[in-house]
Amino acid sequence: GDSLAAAHLIGATARTILRNVTGVLAGFDLALLAVRWALFALAVFLFLVFALDWLVRTRRINPFGPLARFFRRTVDPLLVPIERRVVRAGGMPASAPWWALVAVVVGGILLILLLQFVREMIIAVAISSGRGPRGYYHLIVSWTFGLLKLALIVRIIASWLQLNEYRPWIRWSVSLTEWLLRPLRSIIPPLGMFDVSPLVAYLILVLLESFMHSIGG
Repeated sequence: GDSLAAAHLIGATARTILRNVTGVLAGFDLALLAVRWALFALAVFLFLVFALDWLVRTRRINPFGPLARFFRRTVDPLLVPIERRVVRAGGMPASAPWWALVAVVVGGILLILLLQFVREMIIAVAISSGRGPRGYYHLIVSWTFGLLKLALIVRIIASWLQLNEYRPWIRWSVSLTEWLLRPLRSIIPPLGMFDVSPLVAYLILVLLESFMHSIGG
């Protein structure tokens, strides 16, 4: 009797939470769609701006014309930090607009991945709250491995773009993942200029997460 009543109570609670979460997810999905379109529009706009700036820098457009003077006055100062980084890496200053576009696109992808991660966590909370202690175990596992995988994604992008790992928005990912990457680097050689150990670490985390969920029932 008591167990049956508890089961009914848990079921009713789960249904209520599911209805509430469904409404939240509908609004979240709408906002995510708006962010995607906004990022796409921004990428297209910046592509046009940076393409024109590249044409000015490579003198394919009259460098003394009004358009060239406008770009040197308004756009080029914004690209100075990226231009310095490109030069330090051995690249040509004229390629700075394209690297700026790459940075914007990568940043947009990271933002979308972060929002999708938040969405998955909302769903995980809703499902786990109706399953008692076992549900909370799965929730903790999902959150822990989700955060570690997100940190690895940040490190992969930072490595490929040759960004300083001591920057504040990268340093946290180093603290969370170095314990796994350090031993992998000692046995996995890089492929050319790319460090593939984060990709191997990501696969290991996926397998470990699946195992942890399986033993939790």
